[in-house]
Amino acid sequence: MALPFLPGNSPNVNLGKERFHKSQHFECFNGLPMLVELDKPGIGGERLFGKKMKSKYSVYPKEDGRNLPSWIAFDKKVLCFEAYFHEEVLVAQDETYRIRKCKIYFYLEDDTIQVVEPQRKNSGIPQGTLIHRHRIRLPPPNDDDFYNIFHFNINQQMVFYSRTFTLTNCDAFTRNFLTKLGVRLNDPATVPDDPFSKQREQLEESMKPLRPYERHNTLKKFLDHDRKVLRFFCFWDNPVYRDPQELVLHYFLADDTVSITEVIPSNPRRPTVSTFLRRGKLPKHAPAQMKQLGQVTDRTVLNVLASESQGARFMLDSLNTGAVDEDFYKDSDLVVGGKVNVWGRKVIITDCDEFTKNYYRSKYGIEDFTPVQYKAPLAPKPPMSVPPYNGFGSEEDSLSSCQSILLKPHKKDFHKFMKKDGNVLNFRAKMMTTDLVDRDRVFIISFYLCDDSMSVFEQPQKNSGILGGKFLERCRVKKPGQELFKSKPSEYFTAQDLHVGVILSINGHNFHLLDADEYTLKYMEQHADEFPKANTGSILSKLRSISEGKQSEIRKFLTLSDPTNTGFIPYESFRGLLMGLDCGLSEHEILVLGRCFSENKQPEVDVGLMLAVAQDILKRKHFEKFPEMVKVFSHHDRRKIGRLSTKETRTFCKAFQLPVPGNLLESLLSKFCDGDYIDYHAFIAGLNWLEHPAPPVMPEDILRFEVNLRFDNGGAALKNINYSTLLQDVFSFNSNIEDPTTTVSA
Repeated sequence: MALPFLPGNSPNVNLGKERFHKSQHFECFNGLPMLVELDKPGIGGERLFGKKMKSKYSVYPKEDGRNLPSWIAFDKKVLCFEAYFHEEVLVAQDETYRIRKCKIYFYLEDDTIQVVEPQRKNSGIPQGTLIHRHRIRLPPPNDDDFYNIFHFNINQQMVFYSRTFTLTNCDAFTRNFLTKLGVRLNDPATVPDDPFSKQREQLEESMKPLRPYERHNTLKKFLDHDRKVLRFFCFWDNPVYRDPQELVLHYFLADDTVSITEVIPSNPRRPTVSTFLRRGKLPKHAPAQMKQLGQVTDRTVLNVLASESQGARFMLDSLNTGAVDEDFYKDSDLVVGGKVNVWGRKVIITDCDEFTKNYYRSKYGIEDFTPVQYKAPLAPKPPMSVPPYNGFGSEEDSLSSCQSILLKPHKKDFHKFMKKDGNVLNFRAKMMTTDLVDRDRVFIISFYLCDDSMSVFEQPQKNSGILGGKFLERCRVKKPGQELFKSKPSEYFTAQDLHVGVILSINGHNFHLLDADEYTLKYMEQHADEFPKANTGSILSKLRSISEGKQSEIRKFLTLSDPTNTGFIPYESFRGLLMGLDCGLSEHEILVLGRCFSENKQPEVDVGLMLAVAQDILKRKHFEKFPEMVKVFSHHDRRKIGRLSTKETRTFCKAFQLPVPGNLLESLLSKFCDGDYIDYHAFIAGLNWLEHPAPPVMPEDILRFEVNLRFDNGGAALKNINYSTLLQDVFSFNSNIEDPTTTVSA
């Protein structure tokens, strides 16, 4: 028994329902309400009673792991079917129907269909796109729905707008795609014959045109060989002037044409023209008998009938019975040493360029390209005598005035400048003189590798009575013992002439190089091929080549210098031994050898001293942009952690033109660096001499960083030498001796 339709006696159909919107049948276009479509769902998008919901697109099985929409997943994926339809012909006498072949394309991304008929020549009917791409409805009574992928199969009929199409076959992609969807494809169908189309094809094949078309396909040859030209060097013995006339023959591979130009000498004794032969095909047998007018043509015209009543009748000769054949030069006819007939002139090929040689090697396998000698070799040019230097300007400027009429500045080595710009070798030196005052003066000699220039700077000393500073302006320094006014260019000091222990004569002053900074020593050791004095391999070879007596003396001395048998001796003892034994080693080579076998202990740098020096420099330069630096650093600190990378910190310091020497700035950045980041608040606070002043520093400390020198890391920093490793590596014997006093006496 059914319950009465009363409140509380029937279930609530709205339980769990969340959508209660009502679909609209009207939309506004240009401010006017218009009826759009009657097939709208009910409240909440539910289907009304008796209404059939239409599917928007085909339902495809989702692939594993892919939730892409169809317009992305099936983009540019189209199913192609071969089909035909039967068309009745009612007004033609020769045919009653025709079979029209077409292709049906189904686009998977939006279920659109396109029908295209291939165009046939002289068909007389409009062909091409029969149905433009769009969604097609099913035939009645299912015209409220559209075709989808499951409606397609081969060997079946489909109706598009009252026209029946029979699908006969499909391509490989379509067959594979439908098979994966589970569609069982039918066997391919055959296309029925069209009697009238067959009759037309037979008629077209039997027809012979009166004007036969001869196709000369030169496009492929042009595309393959465009801009490829064979160049030959040749000459023609001119009988008028009795001298060989030099020519250059160009053979264009794109169209087999030839052009010849003349090589005009500097002082010609006869009238010359640049073009010897204009570009064109060159006949082999020329000049020949003059051809009659109209004899050389592409087509031969025959006079079929000529009468007074019917007039003249002409037709083209398809057999070309009157054609005149001419033989032209090809690339196979041109060889080195061969002759070319240029309209009666015998031109002899003497040589060719490298591209031409490679072309004949690859195509014809020719390897012999011996040039033909047709003239005596040129006499050697006498050397140009250069006048001596006159004393005005530099020697390079005076030499350029002798090379050309128009004065040009001397070209500098730009590649060397870009490669070695910023590389400076610094040496500490003293003046070699008998004057007691000048003997104690300390100089810094800097050699710039980018242009081989030098500068000398004197370190100021307290209570010396001599003002320090610039001693020699940066310039190239000539080697001593050269004449001032001479034709040969002067010799200048190079980087290889500077090393520890050498005596340089600079403008009449003799300087003894005592030491070098750490950068100079490292640079010379890293570029040992340029600096033989810093080549560790050659130094060890010199030690190995000394006599056995000196080797035993070195071993005994090194062992006696270490009574506790620690394996280390002082550097001064090591240096004195090698200098006293006369082993053929210079002082710089001994220094490099000591650095190779030293303890490698680097002294620590005081951070407070570096900050004090930096504040003193900033104070003297009146640098007060510390608040602006804090703002810029905080602006680029996106995460607001108070830290920036070392690269950014260095860039901002250069942007504010912080007047701190480069070595001092790099040392401070390395001290404040924690990993790859720097606490910029602490860094700027350490430099701020206004709010956090540092104690005063000594002048020598300031000079140490301003001049960018680190001589404490050179020879003075070598304390102990590991002689045990030296003996084992160089002389291949052990340094452990039980009682050295028994083998040698004091």
